[in-house]
Amino acid sequence: MKQKTKPTIWLFDLDNTLHNASAAVFPSIANNMTRYMTQVLAAANHPSDIDTVNQLRVDYLKRYGATLKGMVIHHGVNEADFLREAHQFEHLPDLLRRERGLSKILALLPGQKILFTNAPQEYSKQAIRYFNLHRHFSDHISIESMHVHGKSHPKPSKPYLRKLLAQHAWSPQQCILVEDSVANLVAAKQIGLRTVLVTGHGQHVQQKSISASADIKVKSVFELPHRLRQLGFS
Repeated sequence: MKQKTKPTIWLFDLDNTLHNASAAVFPSIANNMTRYMTQVLAAANHPSDIDTVNQLRVDYLKRYGATLKGMVIHHGVNEADFLREAHQFEHLPDLLRRERGLSKILALLPGQKILFTNAPQEYSKQAIRYFNLHRHFSDHISIESMHVHGKSHPKPSKPYLRKLLAQHAWSPQQCILVEDSVANLVAAKQIGLRTVLVTGHGQHVQQKSISASADIKVKSVFELPHRLRQLGFS
C-alpha cells in the first residue's frame, strides 16, 4: 500500500517577508520601543540617554532574536506591556505597503500556510487582514505563543521550533521557513527545515552565512512559484 505523502507546511514570516516593514512600520516600532525603554531604564536609575537605549534595543535584538526578550530577562518588564507600547500606531494602514497580486502567489503554493512571526498577535492579525492574506493561513503563530517551559522563546529559538514540530507531528523536511532573517533561517536549517531567504526588503550584503542557511534566495515571495523545483517539488 502506497504511503500517503505528508502535506508541505509553509511557515511564513511577516515583516520584511510578506511586506516592506522597513519603509514605515519598523521605524515607528523602533521609536515606540525607544520611548518605552527610556521610561523603564530611567525609573530604575539606569543610564537612559538616547544612544544607550538605542544600543540596548539593537543588542537585545541580535542576542535574543527580539528586543522584548532582553527587556524581560534584564529589566523585568511585563511582556504584554512591552508589546502593547511598541506597537502603538495612530493608523496602522498608513504605515503598510500593499503589494498587488500577493494573494494569488500564495494560492499557487502547494501545501498548508502558517503565519510564523515575532510580531505580536494583534498587529500581525491587522496587517494580514489589510493585505487580504488572512484566508491563506490556517494558523497564526505570534510571539506571545512562543514559550518553552514557561519562558519566552521567539525565533530563532531551536527549542521552540522543536516544540512546534512535536506538537503538530511535523517532520522537519515537511516544513519550509520563508524569512528575511538569516539568524532565524540558520536555526531552522540546523534542525532540518527547508529554508527560503527573502532579501528584497532588508540588508543582507554582509551576512556571511546566507549560503549555509538558505536552500534558495529570492528577492520577493513573488518568485516562489517559479522556484518550487529547487525546494524539492516535482
